[in-house]
Amino acid sequence: MRVTVIAVGRVRPPFVDDVAHYEKLLRPYVKLDVIELRDDATAEQVARRVPDRAHCVLLAIEAPARDSVAQATWLEERRASGRDLCFVIGGADGLDLDRADERVSFGPVTLPHQLARVVVLEQLYRAHRILRNEPYHH
Repeated sequence: MRVTVIAVGRVRPPFVDDVAHYEKLLRPYVKLDVIELRDDATAEQVARRVPDRAHCVLLAIEAPARDSVAQATWLEERRASGRDLCFVIGGADGLDLDRADERVSFGPVTLPHQLARVVVLEQLYRAHRILRNEPYHH
């Protein structure tokens, strides 16, 4: 499965090391592409970067949230569908994206967009570990 993460804004310290850590941990599980767009990227510019056949997930605070086991089940369903995945993380001002197939939240708190990128990658890694019944200690 190919997973694309489109993030508005560049990742900066202290988040750079965490992003790199989870990108490395995900290598055995998925083909990961991370696309960084400028801080002022428009929804149209973001939509153009979403792979054609990918199931597009927009991070949005008002959207429903899933626990880790539900996230793993959801991931397995996406894999079975044969479609790749694309997660879209808006910048500091958020983002509305008509192209999104669904919206998901990591809870009712507002996360800095750089931290949201770390959380997306960590949750993908956690879901893969759950699906393989592997321990998670990272």
